[in-house]
Amino acid sequence: MKPAMETAAEENTEQSQERKGCFECCIKCLGGVPYASLVATILCFSGVALFCGCGHVALAGTVAILEQHFSTNTSDHALLSEVIQLMQYVIYGIASFFFLYGIILLAEGFYTTSAVKELHGEFKTTACGRCISGMFVFLTYVLGVAWLGVFGFSAVPVFMFYNIWSTCEVIKSPQTNGTTGVEQICVDVRQYGIIPWNAFPGKICGSALENICNTTEFYMSYHLFIVACAGAGATVIALLIYMMATTYNYAVLKFKSREDCCTKF
Repeated sequence: MKPAMETAAEENTEQSQERKGCFECCIKCLGGVPYASLVATILCFSGVALFCGCGHVALAGTVAILEQHFSTNTSDHALLSEVIQLMQYVIYGIASFFFLYGIILLAEGFYTTSAVKELHGEFKTTACGRCISGMFVFLTYVLGVAWLGVFGFSAVPVFMFYNIWSTCEVIKSPQTNGTTGVEQICVDVRQYGIIPWNAFPGKICGSALENICNTTEFYMSYHLFIVACAGAGATVIALLIYMMATTYNYAVLKFKSREDCCTKF
């Protein structure tokens, strides 16, 4: 009986050591995750997806509204249609580029953590590795500045649609509803420069403008532009986090050649 009890105790000790070893391994792996880069990647993917998806559909709806109500002559908005079509193709490129770039930056964050050093032995940096990391820092800063411009540009259609929507709300208000002055409340999209001044009709007033605001194209385009603008803002925040992460990783690679240090950023 005594050897059997000793064997059982040894087995329990081995099982507890295995559990402790698995727990420590999990904690060690979780400690080496670059959480900043992970959060930035998720935020970047979400923001770019919202901007590209909603922006693409909203642009198509904007063209439909202009063709049906503000510019019945095709030649008046031919240039605008070509520009919007080009922007839709650019959106496809943006989505593909940021999908790959986000994965690359996330991989760089993982490979500059202490988990890599502990799994693969002594981690030594090279001049090529530091050069590549510095290139990511520079490219991320450039993309951050560019997306600030994209965020500002995406707010322009929101402003335009808001002006049209607010004008419709004035027409629907009890103070102006049913009065003769309703037909004098107008919206002229030519003043925004998206169609030429000789476009016909270019200006919509009164009940006709109210009917436009009640259409599905206007409602969907307005809200999709808002979501696209929010997606652009989320991408800007993600790139700011990427800036901090890549700069920190570059500093780690720079100092790693001098002393033994590790990072979990």
